[in-house]
Amino acid sequence: MSETSDLTQGIREHLGQFSLHVLLVFATGLTIGSERTVVPVLGEDVLGVESFLVIGSFVVSFGFVKALLNLYAGKWGEEYGRKPVLVLGWLTALPIPVILIFAPNWWWITAGNILLGVNQALTWSMAINAKIDLAGPDQRGLAVGIDEAFGYTGVAAGAWITGVIAGRTSLRPEPFYFLAAVVVLAFLISIFLIKETVQLAQLEGDDDHHDANLPFNEVLKRATYGDRTLFAAAQAGHIENFVDTLFWIAVPLYLTSQGLAIEAVGVVVGVHSAMYFLQIGTGGLADRIGRRPPVIAGMFLAGVGVLGMVFVEGYLLWAVLAAVSGLGMALLYPNLMTVPSDAAHPTWRSAGMGVYRMWRDAGYGVGAILIGLAMEFISAEAAFYMTSILMFISGAIVFLWMEETHPEFGTHEPPAPAPDTPAHATTDD
Repeated sequence: MSETSDLTQGIREHLGQFSLHVLLVFATGLTIGSERTVVPVLGEDVLGVESFLVIGSFVVSFGFVKALLNLYAGKWGEEYGRKPVLVLGWLTALPIPVILIFAPNWWWITAGNILLGVNQALTWSMAINAKIDLAGPDQRGLAVGIDEAFGYTGVAAGAWITGVIAGRTSLRPEPFYFLAAVVVLAFLISIFLIKETVQLAQLEGDDDHHDANLPFNEVLKRATYGDRTLFAAAQAGHIENFVDTLFWIAVPLYLTSQGLAIEAVGVVVGVHSAMYFLQIGTGGLADRIGRRPPVIAGMFLAGVGVLGMVFVEGYLLWAVLAAVSGLGMALLYPNLMTVPSDAAHPTWRSAGMGVYRMWRDAGYGVGAILIGLAMEFISAEAAFYMTSILMFISGAIVFLWMEETHPEFGTHEPPAPAPDTPAHATTDD
């Protein structure tokens, strides 16, 4: 491992590498965004899929694979470094455009989305961990905010660009030529320009602290249910991804059923994701006022925006309410992720964030199943009602249970170590 005595942290000090990681997370967003507008409509109009539950299957495969790989991406990032995991993530994305172009039926796309889940887990996990390594504790919220802002701006841009391409040409193959260019460029950047950052995490914390070097199974317990604050964050992350899933599956199909053209649907979906760019401010805001207030406000605001979409009609009103829900997500998304980052010792922070991201992104799979069932057996509107109600309930749990974790004025304290926990065990256990 590299010596750390002559290393410093800070966004300004590492602006070149930090900027490259911003570019790569934007590419990660473009990759998933390229499916947001086109693929659900492709399933219905080209591949002849009539079941909403079957259409949702491609998000189910994506969500559960991404959740599991998030867990191990954090662990691998501690063991092998951030860069090898990042490169592997982009390598798995190379076949995705080919599958989308040539898939003869919907199950090929569902299987192909397993690769998308691997790609998103590995690349986005390492992007955020590398930015936190580079930024240091004083700029942690800002680093997460920048990461999520540019990542979800990429999602918005991908949804809009492929929607425009599909509207002017066809649903395939033309939109996926754009996706292929993005994936190849990101793969080359990750190989040739990115440097390792794991050594910078050693600058933080004391390895002799009782909370250092927890075994992996202890990290899993702590970040899941052993700490009430981390449980509140994990369940909120799980539920808030129902909103993202709704805009991936239900919103395009609902709006096209209301007569909205595919280009306009791309704008509405893109507006929602574009609001995530505000995370560049909301992450920094949480560095000044704490994580808890923006998380609570965001949970309720996103729920209101989703609920309102079924009570209005018209392109402009749908776009406005999509923006409201996107603003709520911008408030909660980066700051929920900063909670485990604050609470974890640097020796197991990547693994702890991996556990949070596992539970969060399992929300894609669970949300896709529940949203698909609601649309299949009740109505499209029922999916919106269900998602908003769950957001309100989850927000109430955050309000009641989640303590402030900000390192300067937080109230959260880690639980005392269990009597049978070996001192200084490694996360390789």
